Amino acid sequence: MDNQDWDHVRLSIGAKTAVDVERALSRSTGNQRLNLDDFMALISPAAEPYLEAMAQRSLALTQQRFGKTIQLYVPLYLSNLCSNICTYCGFSMHNAIRRKTLDMAELDAEVAAIKALGFDHILLVTGESERKVGMDYFRQAIPRIRRHFSHLSMEVQPLSAEDYAELKALGVDAVLVYQETYSRRTYAEHHLKGQKSDFDWRLATPERLGQVGMNKIGIGALIGLEDWRTDCFMVASHLNFLQKRYWQSRFSISFPRLRPCTGGLEPKSVMTDRQLVQLICAYRLFNPELELSLSTRESATFRDQVLPLGITTMSAYSQTQPGGYANAEPALEQFSISDDRHPQAVAEAIRQRGYQPVWTDWQSAYGRQMV
Repeated sequence: MDNQDWDHVRLSIGAKTAVDVERALSRSTGNQRLNLDDFMALISPAAEPYLEAMAQRSLALTQQRFGKTIQLYVPLYLSNLCSNICTYCGFSMHNAIRRKTLDMAELDAEVAAIKALGFDHILLVTGESERKVGMDYFRQAIPRIRRHFSHLSMEVQPLSAEDYAELKALGVDAVLVYQETYSRRTYAEHHLKGQKSDFDWRLATPERLGQVGMNKIGIGALIGLEDWRTDCFMVASHLNFLQKRYWQSRFSISFPRLRPCTGGLEPKSVMTDRQLVQLICAYRLFNPELELSLSTRESATFRDQVLPLGITTMSAYSQTQPGGYANAEPALEQFSISDDRHPQAVAEAIRQRGYQPVWTDWQSAYGRQMV
């Protein structure tokens, strides 16, 4: 971050030309590894007329590495308690919503409801309240959850390396932590109180995960807080840095666009559907091994159309409030979802496009130690 000047990056992206885009496409077609300058060209306005060529190359690279498969997962919200004030989040401490943390009986009911839907890959999500929903809670909850699922991811408050080592021992396979925006100034404008206001602590979280050998690390930016092209270049730069240091871990990127929520915020930078396709293809051309995830924030139509172009992982039937699968309480939700189809309907849409929905990505018989 010390070597990246935000305004210089923004202006450099805008200055890219058709020649730069064609050079990046040529390198990709020749199976050469793209660099950050190539990525900058592919997300620039100059690349928009080349979207079809980018999409065709992205489709080929994705099938070559991942086959015609889409991994399905579902988020399980453990709590909406939060000690942060963030302008864009329904769980923000200043919002007057009823707060809820699942007790162990309610957790068991959620697990049973999710298993009945067919999922075997689960993402645990909480608001950021380390004192009430921290390691003591996770030590109780994770073993109860882990025995029922083949893959367990978490998206919670940033923790220490020691805590991540313990989570890994408890059976956590992946941790996602999004910087939200890489602009220090804009970050400060939207994170007004709580530990999340510490930009550098959050930025260093993927490194702590890499240091303990977490199997998969997810990063990304919340699209809409700042200029999306600059933020997404920063994500690619961050990814480049992490992969060189922590090459034994897998990496994933998600690209959530701002959605309506309690106390909602209007986006500063609006990304069109076409631009999101451009971004997905740019990430794929930049890194053929990267896992790309698309959530239910996006519409069913958009998700169905874009899934062959680089996506490897999708959520389905997401309930963004604690207890939402066993007993829906919309008043507690973090944000509004767009694709509310039943998971079997999502799976059928994937099959209709000639792809295979994957529910289970690891079997304990192959060596994964279960808690």
